Amino acid sequence: MTDNTTPAFLDVTSPVRYRASRRVALVGMLTNALLVVGQVTAGIIGHSQGLVADGMHTLADLSSDLLVLYALKHSAKEADEEHPYGHARIETAVTLVLGVLLLLVGIGIATRAGLRLAGDMPFVAPAAITLWVSGITILAKEGLYRYTLRTARRFDSDLLKASAWHHRSDAISSIIVFIGIAGSIAGVEWLDAAAALGVALFVAKIGIQLGWPAIRELVDTGLDKGQLLRIRRIILGVDGVRELHLLRTRRIGGRALVDVHIIVDEDISVSEGHYISEMVRTKLVNEVDVVADALVHIDPEDDTHSMPARDLPSRTAVHTQLKACFKDIDAAQQIERITLHYVGGRLRVELLMPLSVLAHPADGAALAARFQQAVANGPLIDSLDLRFH
Repeated sequence: MTDNTTPAFLDVTSPVRYRASRRVALVGMLTNALLVVGQVTAGIIGHSQGLVADGMHTLADLSSDLLVLYALKHSAKEADEEHPYGHARIETAVTLVLGVLLLLVGIGIATRAGLRLAGDMPFVAPAAITLWVSGITILAKEGLYRYTLRTARRFDSDLLKASAWHHRSDAISSIIVFIGIAGSIAGVEWLDAAAALGVALFVAKIGIQLGWPAIRELVDTGLDKGQLLRIRRIILGVDGVRELHLLRTRRIGGRALVDVHIIVDEDISVSEGHYISEMVRTKLVNEVDVVADALVHIDPEDDTHSMPARDLPSRTAVHTQLKACFKDIDAAQQIERITLHYVGGRLRVELLMPLSVLAHPADGAALAARFQQAVANGPLIDSLDLRFH
């Protein structure tokens, strides 16, 4: 989700964004690797099961960082034949995985706290060194959280936001260990279990808050009403757009794709209709930060519920009918262009002929009447217009 401070030119697949995000992930991996060695070593030497468990938790974070690197590498790829919309949803999928991991961490912390409060885990007095290592771990993980969140906000990355909150949950987990070690040393055995139970609910809530938006994106949930109203105003402000319908959006990697049908004048050329559609697409991409691209359909009328012209003949069938109808009109050989208008379930035909076909300009009305009479008994054509140039 893009806020008002995000540069409009910033793309989710930009090389700058990728390099910054990759740097954050590498820093997190290196820090966690060093913490694992320190926590497990100090935990074993200092007889702290909590610190060893926290070390195992940190080791699991290394796997998460590998997932982040994988997502960043592949979500930054350009669109290809198998992925015509790009690879941005890889980032969404990994965000969901990290959200689930946070939820599982919360459940794990709550389980451990419950076992301690129930007295199923034996009390082991840890050495003072474990308290120091636990404190250093808290500072390191909080530092990772702030560093990662700053980059996530700069580049509006839900993936890095998820990773940042993962670091924060790790810091909270380490605080629990710190309280547990301090409480154990001071003789208050239940203190860390009580704190763990409260924090577990907070961590699980963060996991749900991160995972739920990712799920909504993966099932193609659209933009909110406020964003849709703004998109409607922009589209209707484009010269040539009379109305719009079937406005649909879906999120992809923090951005959104728009699909809309616009109604234009039925008599304009195909090229003008294409021009209007490109103006709509360009304005949406340039003026709405969250919009990555737009697919604009051109309609001469509202076909929301049905296609009125569905049962009308194609151009080939019309040409065949007109040839039969005009067989006795010599001037029909001079028809230069036949334009068909399919509107309101009716077919209107427009013929273009050179003015030289007329002996006198006043003969135009009589010739038009002959053409109209020739198709009057045909069941397919509703009306016919004759134009000269």
